[in-house]
Amino acid sequence: MSAVACVWSSLTASLPVLGLVAALTGVSGLVPVTAAQGMTPVVRPPEVAQRIAALLPAQVLIMGEQHDADTHQTLQAEVVRHLANRGLLQALVLEMAPRGHSTAGLPADSAPERVQQALDWPDAGWPWERHAPVVMAAVRAGVPVHGGNLPRLAMRSAMADTTLEGSLPPERWQALQALIHTAHCELLSTSQLPGMARIQIGRDRAMAETVLSLQHPGRVVVLVAGRQHARKDIGVPWQLAHIDPALPSEQVRVIDLRTAGAEPLASDGGSLAPDAVWPTPPAPPQDHCAGLRQRFQRSPAESDKSTP
Repeated sequence: MSAVACVWSSLTASLPVLGLVAALTGVSGLVPVTAAQGMTPVVRPPEVAQRIAALLPAQVLIMGEQHDADTHQTLQAEVVRHLANRGLLQALVLEMAPRGHSTAGLPADSAPERVQQALDWPDAGWPWERHAPVVMAAVRAGVPVHGGNLPRLAMRSAMADTTLEGSLPPERWQALQALIHTAHCELLSTSQLPGMARIQIGRDRAMAETVLSLQHPGRVVVLVAGRQHARKDIGVPWQLAHIDPALPSEQVRVIDLRTAGAEPLASDGGSLAPDAVWPTPPAPPQDHCAGLRQRFQRSPAESDKSTP
């Protein structure tokens, strides 16, 4: 599988150098990983109940997805229905919608169009038809859906906010920049990488703060986000621990929805490994770098001459 796989759609054209593609691999020097081998048979929706039971009790359940793998959204919807039917689901938080928007107060029979409006859904970046099943599963169950992503207008300030760097150890801050470089097909200049990495941290913090604001004893807050956001070393789990050290680590569970051939998020079995890996079929092959180069409309060498 290519090192570049998912579109970071919420980083929009209003910020032309911002994230367009998310890598699904680890970064050399951050956590040693090896290519996925010996994958178990793919997870099917009927297996969800048993697999979720093995992860409970938990206050936070993070599902890291590959955005263009439709089977991931199918499994997420099944998780939502399973937890909601048992009265365990407190809220659903999504990377795809901006923080500050939610379906709270909407009736369970609300039309999808009304749900999109309530979430300020950015359909240009996140196709509604792909994520509608998980969103509407929560709405139909009477469970509020909350946007967790950093709002667009906050991204520029995050890009310049050097204090965000302090939430990661120095070696992980450097590794995050390397990940950003790889994820953008090496089209960004070195000077652009710190700002992009700060935005990534800002997004992780926004999602973590949203999740923490929704905590309720005995219930679970589910976060759906890209796989890189689910990493325990640099993503939302790390930010949860950084913001609220009192939150027990065993109450934050990470599910890696891993397509066939994808790199692990961390060394399997290590302390930074996901709590569960759910193997899924491969997504349709795409050349994401070709689309990114077309959007940049210049070669990597020319990009190196640009400024943020």
